[in-house]
Amino acid sequence: MTAETDSVLTARALLLDMDGTLVNSDAVVERCWRRWSERHGLDFDEVIKVVHGRQGYASMAVLLPERPMEENYAENREMLAAETADMEGVVPVPGAAAFLASLKGLPHALVTSANVPLSNGRMAAAGLPLPAVRVTAESVGASKPDPEGFLKGAAELGFDPADCIVFEDSGAGIAAGLAAGMRVVGIGPRAGEFGPTVHVADLTEIRVEPVAGGGLRLVVG
Repeated sequence: MTAETDSVLTARALLLDMDGTLVNSDAVVERCWRRWSERHGLDFDEVIKVVHGRQGYASMAVLLPERPMEENYAENREMLAAETADMEGVVPVPGAAAFLASLKGLPHALVTSANVPLSNGRMAAAGLPLPAVRVTAESVGASKPDPEGFLKGAAELGFDPADCIVFEDSGAGIAAGLAAGMRVVGIGPRAGEFGPTVHVADLTEIRVEPVAGGGLRLVVG
């Protein structure tokens, strides 16, 4: 494989977050968490800084640290149901459809903090195909920023973490990818401040090329 530069990365597999990376679901997330914030008397502008990338119960634990986890798990179930029932405004991130099409036949997995019904619903609402390998909320015991999900994705694909590149938009997700020992492509406006390996505005700025003998090359920009 060619030597890496800031604009060319080589890998064996890609691990893809969903919300903010492939699918823009911000409208739904903001509606649901605004209602939650009002119910608990919290400042929505501060709440929304926390929730991206994490499972709901983990966000609630940060925002209401004195509350028993059982209550967070219960409200998380309610939150997931509300989000799954609300697909208004869910759209693909620019370039997502072409990007996923370019991965056909190449090792990749979805690694999302959403559960199966929510991830299936949002990908369908955005008109995007689901990767064959998926690590969802049901698959892990710890939410991002814990690296468990990305490490499971790499293991399911059969590659070492160092041979995988993560695509993420949130601080929690980028931290999880880096903690897993992986390079991270940061997607969108939230990502730049969290130290990804490279940062792009959206997936139109990424080109994927297969490499002879296996692997792939990402051309950035």
